Amino acid sequence: MYITAIKVWQVDLPLKEGRYSWSNGNFVEVFDSTIVGVETDSGLVGYAECCPLGSTYLPSYAKGVRAGLEELAPHLIGQNPLAINAINRTMDMSLRGHPYAKAPIDIACWDLLGKATGQPVYALLGGAMQDDVALYRAISQESPEQMAAKIEGYSAEGYTKFQLKVGGDANDDIARIHATRAVLKPSDILVADANTGWTRHEAARVVNAVASLDVYIEQPCMTYEESVSIRRRTTLPFVLDEVIDGPDILVRGIAEDAMDVVNLKISKVGGLSRARLMRDLCVATGIPMTIEDTWGGDITTAAIAHLARSTPEEFCFSATDFNSYGTVTIAHGAPKRINGRMTAPDTPGLGITPDFEVLGDPVAVYE
Repeated sequence: MYITAIKVWQVDLPLKEGRYSWSNGNFVEVFDSTIVGVETDSGLVGYAECCPLGSTYLPSYAKGVRAGLEELAPHLIGQNPLAINAINRTMDMSLRGHPYAKAPIDIACWDLLGKATGQPVYALLGGAMQDDVALYRAISQESPEQMAAKIEGYSAEGYTKFQLKVGGDANDDIARIHATRAVLKPSDILVADANTGWTRHEAARVVNAVASLDVYIEQPCMTYEESVSIRRRTTLPFVLDEVIDGPDILVRGIAEDAMDVVNLKISKVGGLSRARLMRDLCVATGIPMTIEDTWGGDITTAAIAHLARSTPEEFCFSATDFNSYGTVTIAHGAPKRINGRMTAPDTPGLGITPDFEVLGDPVAVYE
């Protein structure tokens, strides 16, 4: 089998809530997502999706996905997509860095491998370790009262884990954490996610002010070193996300006891291949994970579900159903939330079929 063509689609994904806001005044109202189809001489096609969270969250942006694919595609035509390690090596030799642009190629090759062998991707990633996975709900940054009200609404939909977007004014964030914890059940999980938004002194104030609450602190500061400094000042459970962008920093974090949980974003690390490697490192060293991505629709949600379902439950802190946040359905067969949980399809590959009536014509074709 060899790659005959790579097709690229662009789709806008508006939000049901109208706006998603996080630290330092950042927000997105319509997500710009890229869908990739890797076509082969066998007639099989692998699909994937990459959707950066704007251009201020990580060193990634939507147009960069498509620019990276333009750079990578000529090196991939004629290659065997089932030799996924070789595909990744070709991409790394053809374009230094930019893992998010490489991620959809890697994921599409896993989709192809599943279709070629008649297996769901979760089986290829280690087999089903859970029947379904628990989801968290991200609570966009608003006033303490509005955020508490949204948590109550999402609790009614079956969610028991909530990621509170903080990282703004420290006084406001202290109020946000207190107000939202107050409306939760004792068994519910609350994560205060600053998305790198606090300076060190602000983070120190916040963790001291909420020390008596049952809350996780996530990614308080911009750098690994600043965040670890806050880790040393609090007994609250600690999550790292943005700075854990590859196996090397994950190994360092494990060795230095830098976190209790990590957020493993598939496109941030370059696709399912490196995400699986990092997942296995976490399992081997006892670090639970939130398995997710930067954003996306049905195809991203399917990839998350397969990686999460192949992860032991005790190490799968939570996962994300991004397709429930948006107003546009871009693929058939994608996982759907049921009472705060979802599962990966049992059909070959990712188990999804893109809706080309929604996607329209490709914005680029490489042959």
